[in-house]
Amino acid sequence: MTADAGAAAGHTAAAGESLDRLLEVIRLLREHCPWMGALTHESLAKYLVEECYELLDALEGPADAEELRSELGDVLLQVVLHARLQEERGSFAMVNVVDGLTAKMIRRNPHVFTPEGALRTGSAASVEEIEAAWHRLKKEEQGGHSTLFESIPPALPALSAAAKSVARVQREAPDTQSQALRETARELPIAASEEQLGDLLLAVVGQAVEAGLDPERALRVAVRRYQQEHLPNKSRHGR
Repeated sequence: MTADAGAAAGHTAAAGESLDRLLEVIRLLREHCPWMGALTHESLAKYLVEECYELLDALEGPADAEELRSELGDVLLQVVLHARLQEERGSFAMVNVVDGLTAKMIRRNPHVFTPEGALRTGSAASVEEIEAAWHRLKKEEQGGHSTLFESIPPALPALSAAAKSVARVQREAPDTQSQALRETARELPIAASEEQLGDLLLAVVGQAVEAGLDPERALRVAVRRYQQEHLPNKSRHGR
């Protein structure tokens, strides 16, 4: 074993011990803290959303390793709490969450791992091949029966839902891309950078506000309409 491999193994063992201690602390808090003991999946939902946005702020802000470490811990707490609630119900435990994720990472990355989880040898696949394999395997795991937009959460912010919906069509059914969307896009200024794109989006929001319109609701409705246009006929009225 090389020095680097030995150090990595040591870090992995330490992480396992730390996680075990965290799980024990959460178990004790659930049993002895009235506030923590009263938590439910429903009451925790808002905290999960808040913590994810705080983590996003840390990722997009000035580099601050200590702040990022703290925010990652807050998100991990939400995962541990939800797993603990299910363990108390006898459904599954945190170990099942971790094992399931590990198995998925091995299964979805056949260019790195064998089906048994051993490291493959040989040349690496291209990024395009990796992405194509990931989506193919995901579809196979879902039985091949999922609709085009099924895995896009309904509660996703409208702009994120729009980006995912358009990207899904471009990847899975590019020939069906809405003609109306193409024509509208031709009339818009071309944004050559994220800064220019941000300014363009902000200007559109400004126009909406001046007109007394709700840009979030307007985009959400447009996304639903876009998704309906790109669903197979047999699926359009079935959801």
